[in-house]
Amino acid sequence: MSCICCFGKPATLPYVIPQDLSLSLTTTRRNRVIRFIPYKSLHYVRCCSTDAFVVVKDNKYGNKQVVSLTPMLYDYVLSKVREPEVLRELREETATMRGSQMQVSPDQAQLLAMLVQITGARKCIEVGVYTGYSSLAVALALPESGCLVACERDEKVLEVARRYFERAGVLHKVQIKHGLAIDTLNVLLLNGEAGSYDFAFIDAEKKMYMEYFELLLKLVRVGGVIVIDNVLWHGKVADPLVNDSRTVSLRNFNNAIFEDERVSISLVPIGDGMTICRKL
Repeated sequence: MSCICCFGKPATLPYVIPQDLSLSLTTTRRNRVIRFIPYKSLHYVRCCSTDAFVVVKDNKYGNKQVVSLTPMLYDYVLSKVREPEVLRELREETATMRGSQMQVSPDQAQLLAMLVQITGARKCIEVGVYTGYSSLAVALALPESGCLVACERDEKVLEVARRYFERAGVLHKVQIKHGLAIDTLNVLLLNGEAGSYDFAFIDAEKKMYMEYFELLLKLVRVGGVIVIDNVLWHGKVADPLVNDSRTVSLRNFNNAIFEDERVSISLVPIGDGMTICRKL
């Protein structure tokens, strides 16, 4: 396959670019592709000067060019993230732990914190805390009188989260709930807290996303925001050949949210994909 310069005419391929675009395209310096999956025709353009790729969809989308993040470009993105020192320390400690891939990326955490600030949130819920990176980002963004209900079933990782909440001086803003999130959310509803939360973040068991979402939709006020992580699931949700239970659950969840008229939505391709919902 010959190289296409960014000033040249895009080539039409009978295949879709591979599932793991960044891996496949950055492991070679020429226009060779490791793996194709028959799907639909795409156009692509090679930017020779930066070694980055731009994917261009077919004509029904107006041939819009979309940048695909290469490792070099993603490093540039991360260099523009304002990550507090305490968050950096937590991220680096978490990187040495089992399951560290569950932690959100710095650019995701920055987006969550900004959403909290934009909405003027005072009461927040997080379903799935792990070591607390996203929780800490949210807690730091909350006002002194703010509150984050942090739901996590793994007591060991909660110990790490608590330590960093204390180090950052935000423990007074965080209500740590050790146990099943479903139980915690139901208790909040029974306590009369429906419609009283401003912001919620879901990053837990993927097969439970619909159940979490329905409960949070009751707890969050009109105009409040619910953010769901991992909605692109490493690209598997778009691959018709992948049908394991978690992928199917996420695919069904994405379809349900798309059709849900109770919320306005925006699926953002940041990290492993995040859907931002605003309750109507």
